[in-house]
Amino acid sequence: MRLGVLDVGSNTVHLLVVDAHPGARPLPAYSHKATLRLAELLDDQGAIGPDGVERLAETVREARAVAEEQGVAELLPFATSAVRDASNADAVLDTVEERSGVRLTVLSGEDEARLTFLAARRWLGWSAGRLLLFDIGGGSLEIAYGTDEAPDVAVSLPLGAGRLTAARLPGDPPAPADVRALRRDVRGQVADVVGRFARLGTPHRVVATSKTFRQLARIAGAARSGEGLYVRRDLNRDDLRSWSAKLAGMTVRERAELPGVSASRAPQLPAGAIVAEAALDLFGVESVEICPWALREGVILRRLDRMRNGDGGNGD
Repeated sequence: MRLGVLDVGSNTVHLLVVDAHPGARPLPAYSHKATLRLAELLDDQGAIGPDGVERLAETVREARAVAEEQGVAELLPFATSAVRDASNADAVLDTVEERSGVRLTVLSGEDEARLTFLAARRWLGWSAGRLLLFDIGGGSLEIAYGTDEAPDVAVSLPLGAGRLTAARLPGDPPAPADVRALRRDVRGQVADVVGRFARLGTPHRVVATSKTFRQLARIAGAARSGEGLYVRRDLNRDDLRSWSAKLAGMTVRERAELPGVSASRAPQLPAGAIVAEAALDLFGVESVEICPWALREGVILRRLDRMRNGDGGNGD
């Protein structure tokens, strides 16, 4: 059957259409994206303003129309930290449903970590053993660890690249004092959760997902996306440390000229690099492998599992 997963994230609204059947690998059929940067549209009270809500509702309505045109039999719509953390989240969800006919399911940070972990486990297989995963989104950092398809520990921290850029790194390039202050605070928050993972033992594989990690790996020399999903891509901690310092001193325009860096993500890359460096450093990780599957694939895989188990619900 043809499934559509509609991901309302902190940076983009992304519709991924796949041909999927229980027990088989989901095959991408169509992708539709719109950049909203919801994490940057919060007002002083932490609410998404009227213009932002209208733009979101219209974008979701358009995505639903695209899904119908693509023959999607079932749409799996969800929202992550930008909507989850908004002080007017319930009103946003009601307005979006009223204008678009789509009711978004709000995932918790732990849900994000667990579903992303599921996707990485399925991609790598059981031979990966004990798996440690990092994912940097626009609004949050997810960390998960485990030996099965469900992680033993899953944590979400408010350390997304978009959120931190908007709140902590004004300026182009940002002021060195702001960079140092952000680096100190990020490392403190990551350090607070390291102990929850350390007692579980050393992981056999460490993987990272998300656009931020993919772009950091690319500018550090990893293969281009055009070379295919199955080419291994890694990000070394020493390379990351070097690039983190360079990115903080570059303008947005200069970052956008780097290989693999999109203009829409270039403003957020210094904050993303600071978070990535803190995660690898404090967890004692020398290198991470970039996994092409992440949250959207996890949502699809969970739905397929429930179909296989005879659950006729929508899987949300």
